Amino acid sequence: MATEPKVVYSFQKNALEEVRASVTTFKGKNYLDIRVYYKADDGEFKPSRKGITLATSLIDDLEEAVKKLREALDEAG
Repeated sequence: MATEPKVVYSFQKNALEEVRASVTTFKGKNYLDIRVYYKADDGEFKPSRKGITLATSLIDDLEEAVKKLREALDEAG
């Protein structure tokens, strides 16, 4: 059974969406989850299907990917 995600960081994507980075637990194992949440008609944010869930063992790879993205943006000017 999945537990409520522990949100560790979030930022506004646009007026109706935000991105949340969280740690989730499913069947006793922790996972990294980066997901877009949308503002529903009731005003509450709900998780969308847009996102990624990774094993915690991949956190170094995720950090490296973000580093490479930053380098590519710096090179692009």
